[in-house]
Amino acid sequence: MTSAGTYDKALELNLDPSVYGTFAEIGAGQETANWFFRVSGTAGLVAKTISAYDMTMSDAIYGRANRYVSLERLQAMLDNEYRILLERLDSKRGENTTFFSFCNTVRARGYRDQGECHGWLGIRHQLRPGDPPSDIILHVRLLDARSIDQMEALGILGVNLIHAAFRHRGDLARFVGSLVDDLAPGRIEVDLLKFSGHGDPGFDNRLCALQLVERGLTDATMFLPDGEVVQPAEALHHRPVLLLRGSFDPVMNLHLDMLESAREGFGRFLGHQDPPPVVELCEMTMHNLLRGQEIDPADFIDRADALQALGKTVLVSRCAEFHRIAAFLNRCTTESVGIVLSIGLLNELFKSKWSENLAGGLLESFGRLFKQGVTLHVFPWKNRRTGELVTAETFRAPDDCVHLYRHFLENRRIVAIRASHPQRLAWTGRDVRRMILEDDESWRELVPEAARPMAERHARLVGR
Repeated sequence: MTSAGTYDKALELNLDPSVYGTFAEIGAGQETANWFFRVSGTAGLVAKTISAYDMTMSDAIYGRANRYVSLERLQAMLDNEYRILLERLDSKRGENTTFFSFCNTVRARGYRDQGECHGWLGIRHQLRPGDPPSDIILHVRLLDARSIDQMEALGILGVNLIHAAFRHRGDLARFVGSLVDDLAPGRIEVDLLKFSGHGDPGFDNRLCALQLVERGLTDATMFLPDGEVVQPAEALHHRPVLLLRGSFDPVMNLHLDMLESAREGFGRFLGHQDPPPVVELCEMTMHNLLRGQEIDPADFIDRADALQALGKTVLVSRCAEFHRIAAFLNRCTTESVGIVLSIGLLNELFKSKWSENLAGGLLESFGRLFKQGVTLHVFPWKNRRTGELVTAETFRAPDDCVHLYRHFLENRRIVAIRASHPQRLAWTGRDVRRMILEDDESWRELVPEAARPMAERHARLVGR
């Protein structure tokens, strides 16, 4: 079915005399360029289209590649196509033209093919005539079952990206939302969006990651300690993962203790004599980031800055249920996955609200969680009133789950980890924020030095 919105966007760009460029598409036809040929005025926008489908032909144009559906191949395409565009047309019309090159490299559904269908899309463009170029790059998963439907979705997404690049650069929320115009939910997933170049020297792509999750374009996004936004499946491919869930408000020494203690025991689950290095992730969910009904971007950046200052990789997700984050991680890696949590969160797992949408209830929730060998590494909790220390071994599950819980313990699906600094168990993030506002300097002993500036700034800002 023809999408009126996509048609209108293509026509609007075709009739804009200041925008002109080239299209290079590999792997799923020329579905984006095709939209601009369907509407009137194509010559006003399109200088050239190309589809180097054969690998030898593609290598001859863009250079040899280890993988054809990759960020590296997309960047080679953008480099080549934009260079040729300027070489041939800049002297003729560069004074009044905003040039662009749109490229994609995609693996769509093939004959008897059940593999992952995904692709990289990018646009290199000027903001004004004569400007140095800016890049916008995204990674997409194609979720339709049929190749023809994937190709349609890819074409609509491409038009949306080009239109947003020229019409919505000043409004990130609108930019991200417009990427899925005329695409029904469940057709695509966009798990990476990155701006770079002349127009974005100080732009924080972590806000793009947040927007993708907040607006439901993906379940999770990821960025490295240096702030580089990465595609999760690529970064975690064949890597064991140890994930710590939390609000990190603020980041505390207790969080580092939890990871350190879990790291010691997690090695026994890797199943290799020489396993690949473990990726440690600190995950914040949308629920943990909410302030009332909204998410404060400055608060998010503060927490991310604190974690990254400590060398941590950050995952932002909308997977409140543990079985959903486990499924996401198992999709990204075939290696072992361990989830680090507190006694408080362990107790939450037995509450019906986390399985009320599953036909099999609690049993299905745990079945999905442990389906591919995920392990839970449980940190102890100390009752400040009584002094009682509760560990995974002494934790009392609900009466109707006692035997189920013992099964998980005995089969090493749930593993107790020790507290190397048990005195830190007495304090929470709320205590730290209160101590900061009361000018009680003892809070500094509870927060890593690198995270203290963000913790203090945020506590005083929220406490006003």
